[in-house]
Amino acid sequence: MINNSYLLGLYGVSAGDMSTFGVTSSVKPAKTQPTPPWDVSIKASKPDSVVRAALAARQLISVDSGRLDLPGASSDYRKLFALYQGLTSLTALATRVDQSGVGEGEAARIRQRFASGISEVGDYLRTAGFDDIRLVQGVSSTTAKTSAGVPRDATRIVTRPVHDGDLASSVPNLEGPVVFDITIGTVGGDVTAPIDLAGMGAQTRTLDNVITFINDKLTDAGVATRLGREKVNGAPRTIQLGAKTITLPARADQWGLVLQGTSAESVRFTAPQTSDAVYVVQAAGVGGGNELLKFQSDGGAAPEPLQPFGQTGWVAGRASQTALPKGVETVRASAVGADGSLWIVADIEAAPGSQPLKGERDVALMKLDPAGRIVATRMLGASDEASGYAIAIAADGRVAVAGSVTGDLEPGARVVDANLSDSFVTVFDGAGEELWTQRRGARAADEATAVSFGTDGRVYVAGRSRSAMPGASGLGGWDGYLQGFSATQVHSLAPFTASAVSINQFGTVGDDSVKAMTVEGSSIYTAGVESGRVVVRHYTPGGDGTPSLSAVRDLGAASGDVTGIAVADGRVILTGTTRNPALDIATMNTAHSGSSDAYVAVLGADLSPAAADRLTYVGGAGDDSVADVKVHGGKVWITGIADRPVGAQEDDPRQGYLTRLDPLTGAVEWTRTWAGVDQQASPLSLAVASGGASVLDRLGLPQGLVSMGDSKTLTAATALRPGDRFYVSPADGSRRRAVTIDADDTLQTLARKIEQASSGQLKVTVVTDALKTGELEDMNSGRMQRLSIVPRDGRAGAILTSGETGRDALAALGLSPGIVSPTPKAGDLKTFAMALPPTLSLTGADQIKSTVEALRAAVRVVRDAYKALAPGASKPAITGAAPAYLTAQLANYQAALARLTA
Repeated sequence: MINNSYLLGLYGVSAGDMSTFGVTSSVKPAKTQPTPPWDVSIKASKPDSVVRAALAARQLISVDSGRLDLPGASSDYRKLFALYQGLTSLTALATRVDQSGVGEGEAARIRQRFASGISEVGDYLRTAGFDDIRLVQGVSSTTAKTSAGVPRDATRIVTRPVHDGDLASSVPNLEGPVVFDITIGTVGGDVTAPIDLAGMGAQTRTLDNVITFINDKLTDAGVATRLGREKVNGAPRTIQLGAKTITLPARADQWGLVLQGTSAESVRFTAPQTSDAVYVVQAAGVGGGNELLKFQSDGGAAPEPLQPFGQTGWVAGRASQTALPKGVETVRASAVGADGSLWIVADIEAAPGSQPLKGERDVALMKLDPAGRIVATRMLGASDEASGYAIAIAADGRVAVAGSVTGDLEPGARVVDANLSDSFVTVFDGAGEELWTQRRGARAADEATAVSFGTDGRVYVAGRSRSAMPGASGLGGWDGYLQGFSATQVHSLAPFTASAVSINQFGTVGDDSVKAMTVEGSSIYTAGVESGRVVVRHYTPGGDGTPSLSAVRDLGAASGDVTGIAVADGRVILTGTTRNPALDIATMNTAHSGSSDAYVAVLGADLSPAAADRLTYVGGAGDDSVADVKVHGGKVWITGIADRPVGAQEDDPRQGYLTRLDPLTGAVEWTRTWAGVDQQASPLSLAVASGGASVLDRLGLPQGLVSMGDSKTLTAATALRPGDRFYVSPADGSRRRAVTIDADDTLQTLARKIEQASSGQLKVTVVTDALKTGELEDMNSGRMQRLSIVPRDGRAGAILTSGETGRDALAALGLSPGIVSPTPKAGDLKTFAMALPPTLSLTGADQIKSTVEALRAAVRVVRDAYKALAPGASKPAITGAAPAYLTAQLANYQAALARLTA
C-alpha cells in the first residue's frame, strides 16, 4: 500500500496542506477555543426555566459557574461566557414581561429583577478586567460632545412677524398713534429715546422707513443699540392626507424686527398708554401643539389691537399668538411676576433648545417676556417622570412650583417606592435660581395640586394622598392634605435648608381631593371635592403657627370639579364646573343653563352661610368647562371650553372662551370665544398682568427690560441637579474617579473636572455652535456652547460610566456611556462596545421592544468578541497573488494526484 504522506512529501506538500487545496482529511483539527454556550451542540434552556432561574438567583452573572472544555484557555473566555448568560437571562425577562397571562405581581418582580440585572451588567463590565479585549457598556468613539449646552448671552433679538409682503408698502400695525420710549442703560447712566411715529409726518410708514426713523432717534441719543429687520418665514406649511404629506404654497415673505444691542448696553421699552393683559395658554389643533394667546382687556388707555396676519382663530382684542416649544406636552398653571413676565409650569417630553432630559418626562418652569419670548427655562431634573400642577409667586419675587414626581429626584434622598408618585415643591428666587426642593411621600401614591406663600414666610402645599402622609393619619381612599414648609440659612450666602413644619390630613372614608388653595393674611382656604361634594375649608394659625381648622362649608353635590379659590374684598370666591343646578348658596345671580356649566360662588370670609352669598352659573345649553381662573381687581376671569354639544366626540370641534364677570352681580363684562387651528381650541391656563398690554405688542416688542442672557450654571440651564455624577476611568487601567456636579458648576469648571478625573487622558474644551437661522426660536437663542471631549494626543483615552440610578449626570449632559479613545492601530487592544444604556426599562410595549433589540445586539457583540479571541484572529488576512514557490508546490501536488488516480 502506498503511503500518501510519503508520496506527497516527495513533491513538497504535507498532509496538513491538503485542505488548502480542497481535499479533506479524516484528521480532526486541533481545538483552539473553548466551546461557547451558544454552540449548537449545547442544548439551550427553555425560556420559562431561564426566567424562573433569573428571578430566584442572587446574581445573573457568575464567572465561577461555567467550565471551559479547553485546558489552559484564557480566563477571558470564562468572563465572556458569564456575560453571555447574564444577557440571555435579561433577554428572557424582557420577553416574558409582555406576554399574555403575566399578572401584575409577576410583572413587577420581573421589572425589579431586570433593573438590578442591568446595573449588575454595568458593574461587571467595569470590574471584569479582560486581558486580551476591552468591553464597555456604552459606545466606542474617538470624540464625544454633550447635547446639553449653555447659551451665550444674546445681543440680537428677533421679534415675531410684524409685516408680510412688499417692503415698499405701509405696515398696517404701525398706522395710527404709535408712541413709546426706548431707555438704554450705559456705563454713563440711562439715556431715553422717545419714539412717536407722528414725527414721520406724511412719510409712508413702511417697515424700512419706521426703522430708519427710530434709529435716527437712537443715534441722536448717542447709543449703539439699533433696530433692523429680518425675514422670519418659518418652516414650510404642510398638510397630511392619509399617508401623503402635501406642502402648501409658500406665504408671502414675513418680516420681524431685529433688536441689535451690545454687551455694554441694556434696553428697556415702556409705553405711556397701557391696558391690562390676559394670557391664555391653550392646546390647539389635532397635532396637540400648545400656544400662548395674549388678550388686551378693555378699560385701559392702550390703542385697540389690530388683527395680525397669519394668525388662526383671531378675535377682537387679541394682541398676539405665539407657539410654545414642540416638547411642551401640557401646561396646568401660570402666573405673572412683578416685572410683568409670565411664568408657566409645563410638562415636557423634550426640553427647549434640544436639551436632554434625565427621564421620560419632566417639569419645566418657563419665563416668558411680555412679547411671548422664552427667556429662561428651569427643569426639575426628575430621573423618571414628573408633572407640574401649581405655581405661586411671592411678593419678593420668589416662585414656587408643586406637583408629583416618580422615581428619583434629589441625589442620595431616600424614596419609599420609586414606582409611585410623591408630592414635591421647589422654590426659586426671582431670577429663576433654585433655592430648595422638598419631596414628601406617603407609602402609597400622593401628589401636590396647590401651592401658596404665607405671610409668615412659610410655603404651604396642598394635595391628595392614598395613605397617611408623614406625621399624619389616613382616613381611607384618597385624602386631602395641607402641609407647611419653612426654609432657613446659616448666613446670607449659605444654601437654604427646608423642612416640613406642619401637616393636616383630612377628608372622608371615600375619595377626597384638594384642587385649589389661597392664603389671605393669616387665613388659609382650601377647596376640593370630598366624597363627591364641593367642600371649602378655612384654617387659621394656632399658638405655634400650625394651621388649625376653623370652619368647613359643604356646598352640595359636585357633579363636576373645583378649579380655583381666591379672596377679594374680604370675600371668598370659588370657581369650578358642575352639572348641579342647585349648589347650596342662597342667592343665585344666574341660573344653570343645563349640562355642565361654570360656576362662580361668593362666600363670607368665615364660610358661614349668609344672605350676602352669591352664585353665578356661566354657560350655554351644551357642556362648558373651566380650565383656570384668576381674580383681578375684584373681577373674575375664567377660561375653558365653551358650549360643547352634549355627546360630542373627542375629535369634534371645540371652542375656547375667555370671560370676565362681576362675582357679586353675575354680570358678564367682557367675553371672547374662538376656534383654534383645525377647529380645536382647549385653553389650559390663564394669568392677568396689570398694564401688560400696549402699542408695543403691535411691534412684537416687550414692555420692560429686555432679557439678553440667563444663568450660566449647569444646574440652571440643564436638567442636572447638585450631586448628580458620572465616572471616568482612564483606558490605561488606572482607577476610576467620580465627577460630581456642584450647584455653581459651569461648562468651564466641568471641563476641568473631567480632565482631572481622566488623569490627563482626555482633552475637554468648550465649543460654540454655528449661528442658527430658520425658526424664530433658534434666532432668539444665544449661540449654544457645549463640551467637546477627545483623547489627548498620544494618550489612550478614557471610559465614561453612568452614575447611579437617579443621579446619573451623563443622561442630563446628553453623553452616552462608553469609551473615548484614538482610532485603533495594528496591535492595539480591541474594544467592543455593548451599546447598552443603563436606562433600559420594561415600562411599556415600545420600551420593551427596544430593550429586547438592544440586548440581542449586545449578545452579537459578545460573539464578535469571542471570535476576536481566537488564535491568529489579529493576524492580517493573506491577500494578493500566490508566490512562485507556492504555485510550483501546487503544480507538483496536482501532478502527483493525477498519477494516484490514473
